[in-house]
Amino acid sequence: MSGIRAVAAGLIDEFKHRLPQQRKTQRDNLALLVATMLEVRSANLMDLAASLPREAERTDMRYQWIARVLGNPLIDPDGVMAPFAAEVLEQAAAEPGGIVLILDQSKLSERHQVLMVAVRHGKRALPLAWRVAATAGAIGFATQKDLLDTVAPWLPASAAVCLMGDRFYGTADLIALCQKQGWDDRLRLKGTLTVRDKAGRTTAAARAKSRDFYLEGVELTAQRAKTQIGIIHDPGHDQPWIVAMSDKPSYRTTLEYSERWAIEPMFSDFKSRGFGIDNTQLRYPDRLARLLLVMALALYSAVSTGRWDEVHYPTPAEKRFETATRQGGALQAVTLHAWPPPHRQAHAGPVPATTPLEDLKLIDGQEGLPKPLRFPEPSFEVSRSTID
Repeated sequence: MSGIRAVAAGLIDEFKHRLPQQRKTQRDNLALLVATMLEVRSANLMDLAASLPREAERTDMRYQWIARVLGNPLIDPDGVMAPFAAEVLEQAAAEPGGIVLILDQSKLSERHQVLMVAVRHGKRALPLAWRVAATAGAIGFATQKDLLDTVAPWLPASAAVCLMGDRFYGTADLIALCQKQGWDDRLRLKGTLTVRDKAGRTTAAARAKSRDFYLEGVELTAQRAKTQIGIIHDPGHDQPWIVAMSDKPSYRTTLEYSERWAIEPMFSDFKSRGFGIDNTQLRYPDRLARLLLVMALALYSAVSTGRWDEVHYPTPAEKRFETATRQGGALQAVTLHAWPPPHRQAHAGPVPATTPLEDLKLIDGQEGLPKPLRFPEPSFEVSRSTID
């Protein structure tokens, strides 16, 4: 059995467990395509077709098979991602900071944009759900609401949730949605937004210039959305952070907005530093959404395998982290590979998830898929100077 076929067999077993109602043909086709993506690490369909282990001798026939899989309307990305996302969210809910959801948009091609919700995982993020639109501009609130409404049922009951987003998402509508859901928020605001409080009516930028860094009980825009605002303007930075939040504003609560940057390396994994989806020639949003599904499942597998390798064959730095964790308290439970590799090989699995996807060395010939993702998390400590 080839390495791709072996990985696909493990994925099929995992899909059977998590998606018992999925049709066999969909399960087998999706598993084979994800396994090939792990091997090729390219969104170029011709690259995938060249390595696809199917009996068709001609590459163009294998290309047509991939196009048919991506065009299958019965493969629903939300439905496939739901059990994987629910498990990751359950584990994130057990962390001291709770669940951090990140909403952001990225350009896929000259004609397509993707709006994605991800969950912070360590110092990176994992994709949960997305919407692809044929547009050159921002994707509006209706799609944002649809996306967040899709993710909301996957959240554990009573979990602490905080939604983070940049200046595209600091709107009265999104603040109201968070309040309705009972979520905390850290949403960066545009300086032009109208702010009303006891001091009168002005703009967010004017309050930042006046060095009013912590504003409580303010109202935003003509909709008069009630919120708190924290402002950080460090020396050497042109633009201040003006962040709407549900908590009492302080330097610490405002700086928590920096956790939003966890989604940027994830987008890099999908794009130029990883699979290269920005170079795809696909023209239809639904096919791009299914290609993102293939990449997301490949990313989950790579992260899970890297975490398994981190636990069993830690580097000296990882050993020091484990020792410090044990001194501070018991390690959390770790879900291992369902079928661990029989012996240690050079680069037997991906390096930990803090490494760009372009550097991952994936398992060749290992059977089975690790069950993601129950691992001890590193703390997320960052200063603005390191990311702005």
